[in-house]
Amino acid sequence: MSKAAELAALIGSQTALSNRNLIINGAMQVAQRGTSSTGTGYQTVDRFQGTNSGLDESNTQAQVDVASGTTPYSLGFRKAFRITNGNQTSGADAGDIVNYRYIFEAQDIANSGWDYTSSSSYVTLSFWAKSSVAQTFYGHMKTFDGTVYNYPFSLGALSADTWTKVTKTIPGNSGLQIDNDNGQGLEFRIVMFYGTDRTASVTENAWAVYDNTQRTPDNTSTWYTTNDATFEITGVQLEVGEQATPFEHRSFADELHRCQRYYAVRENTAGSLKYYGRTLQAYGAASVFGLIADYPVTMRATPTVSQSGTFGAYKANSGNNAMATAIQNLYATSHSWGTGGWSGNSNLTAGHAVVMYAENNAKLMADAEL
Repeated sequence: MSKAAELAALIGSQTALSNRNLIINGAMQVAQRGTSSTGTGYQTVDRFQGTNSGLDESNTQAQVDVASGTTPYSLGFRKAFRITNGNQTSGADAGDIVNYRYIFEAQDIANSGWDYTSSSSYVTLSFWAKSSVAQTFYGHMKTFDGTVYNYPFSLGALSADTWTKVTKTIPGNSGLQIDNDNGQGLEFRIVMFYGTDRTASVTENAWAVYDNTQRTPDNTSTWYTTNDATFEITGVQLEVGEQATPFEHRSFADELHRCQRYYAVRENTAGSLKYYGRTLQAYGAASVFGLIADYPVTMRATPTVSQSGTFGAYKANSGNNAMATAIQNLYATSHSWGTGGWSGNSNLTAGHAVVMYAENNAKLMADAEL
């Protein structure tokens, strides 16, 4: 697209020049959980899932670099989300699944300015995609509130090992309901493969009442039956209006802040002590103490908290300011990030200040994902 055409698209879209993109982490910059995994669901790139079912050999999902000299590299994209296929020795079975999944918080769509109940009001989804196998792929949108609706679409025929810009303009529909709350409101999936349990002769580019057995048209199985086939995406944007405007690049810090509403990690690296929150204090019985650890941002909902690695603690008014060794092992049995604490150590004295620290690579993790 020429610069003049880009400017015309911006003016014609009648949307704000900033905060256009309803996708969080669309440039795949943030990966708090890690950069590679053979698991399913949220594993690597924040806010995006690599989901699968029925596989003979697990896929690998990973945050990867965009090669220099390519478009989208020339447009400022440095990271992508790649799914690498396993060896599906039994072939393409009816129940098999491999796809990308992104879920929007309902209130973000409800307050976006899209009149999703009107067929003359639109959102535009755009992204870059690259497959190692040449074939036609599909995707679909799905709502959650009220009567569930589905909107299937084609990515078109992708050439092998070639980045392709995909753009889909999606109208509203009078049957759609998206509540103004913090639950699931809308999702889209980009599908590498659906078995015939989930495909049928559906109408593309049209909303219809959701049927789990009729998500997209029948899928070509070439990618799925090719060992180590890859599929990558980056530059994912959903915006209100009929035009796909240039991608809204945001800083890493901005994207991380947005991601932390759904998942937050406090981690100690490089061997230095990192104290969590403010203080750990003994309260009530001498055998109980609690950790006050602030979340980086207000999370979407009360998170599920987990931890890994070894923690230690120091307290005031003790001979060497060190807690008993047993306290370092309590992290595995009882925890609460922000509202409670570890318990079971008789060396604590009620009212004494205590500070907890993480040893090398120890983590506290809070998960409020959709």
